[in-house]
Amino acid sequence: MDECKVFKTFKERGEWVELRFMAEAMYNRHKVSKPWGDSSAFDVGVESGRRILRVQVKSTANRTGTGYLCQFKPNATKKQDYTLQQIDFFAAYVIPQDRWYIIPAKVILGVRRKHAIMLCPMPRKKNRYSHELYREAWLLMLPRQKKPRPQKPQPRRGGM
Repeated sequence: MDECKVFKTFKERGEWVELRFMAEAMYNRHKVSKPWGDSSAFDVGVESGRRILRVQVKSTANRTGTGYLCQFKPNATKKQDYTLQQIDFFAAYVIPQDRWYIIPAKVILGVRRKHAIMLCPMPRKKNRYSHELYREAWLLMLPRQKKPRPQKPQPRRGGM
């Protein structure tokens, strides 16, 4: 895709994708912040009520069959793999299709660690792509709804 050819390095492309993510998150009514420097395990902070969600932004333009292969590995400068203690969400951008996937970190980093997944914003076979439920799933980053506490039954006051 032409957008990818304008970048000299993957780092430049990554910076562009992070800016795209922050703009899209703001459009979806999220407040965002950017950690200073490159030493943090996450790329963008997203306010969610009292919490700051830690989001690692990834991108792909690598078409493979009917989908796009997106890798979820740290770049070469980071020695350690991502952990659930460092990241709450991955935001994966399919550049040629201009589509975002908002994926909870436990989907990628959970019991069966995934280093890459297929994303297919134009599915051809129903139920073939298991990650399509995360396409444009910006609502996942909204604050958790607190469930009302059940009230203890009050003793009845008797009397006449």
